[in-house]
Amino acid sequence: MPLSHADQVTLLRDILNNHQTDCCGSVAECEQLERLVKSLMVNTQIDQNVKSILQEVYQYSQNGAQTADLDQHILANQENLSQWVNDIGQFS
Repeated sequence: MPLSHADQVTLLRDILNNHQTDCCGSVAECEQLERLVKSLMVNTQIDQNVKSILQEVYQYSQNGAQTADLDQHILANQENLSQWVNDIGQFS
């Protein structure tokens, strides 16, 4: 059974929030973020403001999946993570 739009947004926020609060993550989580963003980007009900955030999250997740030091990548993006979690919460 596929995830609903609301479930996808909740999962996206949860992963980003975990990265932000734990300052660590996994390549699998970055890959999951990529899949969630791709799925949400094709949804016509998504607000255009959220799409720009999703593009930033997609870039973050791609870079994270390819970096040699994921924890450092997450630490370097703490401010972005906090902003994305807040912004997505306002639009969801």
